[in-house]
Amino acid sequence: MRPILSRTAVAFCIGALAVSFSSCGSTPTETERDAGTAVFEVGHWPRTFTDSTDNAIVIPAKPERIVSTSVALTGSLLALDAPVIASATAPSGPATDDDGFFKQWADVASDRKVDPLYEIGKFDLEEIKDQKPDLIVVAATGADSEKDSLGSLQKIAPTIVVDYADKDWEELSVSLGEATGTEEKAQQNTSAINDRVATLKGLLAIPSGTTASLLSYSAHGISPLAKATGPHAQLFRGLGFSMVSTPKKFDTSTQPREDFSFVSYNDLPATLVADATFLLAADKKSTTEFISDESLAQLPSVQSGSVFALDAPHLLDYYAAQEILDYFEHDFPGLTSSELE
Repeated sequence: MRPILSRTAVAFCIGALAVSFSSCGSTPTETERDAGTAVFEVGHWPRTFTDSTDNAIVIPAKPERIVSTSVALTGSLLALDAPVIASATAPSGPATDDDGFFKQWADVASDRKVDPLYEIGKFDLEEIKDQKPDLIVVAATGADSEKDSLGSLQKIAPTIVVDYADKDWEELSVSLGEATGTEEKAQQNTSAINDRVATLKGLLAIPSGTTASLLSYSAHGISPLAKATGPHAQLFRGLGFSMVSTPKKFDTSTQPREDFSFVSYNDLPATLVADATFLLAADKKSTTEFISDESLAQLPSVQSGSVFALDAPHLLDYYAAQEILDYFEHDFPGLTSSELE
């Protein structure tokens, strides 16, 4: 019998939309993977944006009032300084503020006076109309996708569908930059992260060949475990680590995906074989629980004292990437030096 998803794993997929830029829905088609480009001369309008549904959307002028129906995409828009005036919100939880915005960018949303619309799953067309948007952004997949309401949204303003399930944060930033006229900011953000990663790699001096595992630990449930093909792995490789892949036989995912595998509690000892283990969205209490778990006592990272808590969220956008880099710059105690000792 296939194991039942724990509360943590369910929240990971639905409540916090927190699997990098992937959803727990269907895998995009090859056509959708190639979509998301604009035909235009930089700085000139109107422009035509081909979105993830392969539809060519004419955007008549640089947007000044953007409504995001996807809370997972809002952070990426804010990082581009795109004029987001309102956004759907996530259910209340450890990863969100009182408005339902993800904590890694909630302060930015507050400073820019972004209005919280409705909680995902409670779509409100009238709320969107009242905002008088000149561009509406919709997620192609995931718990915050409003594709079923696309026809109604298109009657209000140009509406683009963007798939965050098949892109890392940099690719997503480029795509949204084309649609919103913030291409230069997208390039600046990518350069800022890449430059910081390169600097930190030199400072950390992680020994060549050091392996790492990154997961959201669920005691006695199913734990999402970062794959070597995902965006978290890309970031960690830049810092000098090699991400360990999960053998397919231990992955309980029902859909092909490139970012996270879902591993049952009983299979964690066979999959967490890396030199260092990083726990996502973790604190001292959850890290202590992991280290104290008798079933995991023989893990190489537990034995060597190389288990580390990352307060950073699962959803990897520009802001979350900066949080992870902040940790390595200011708080990382070094390998074989657990923060709990």
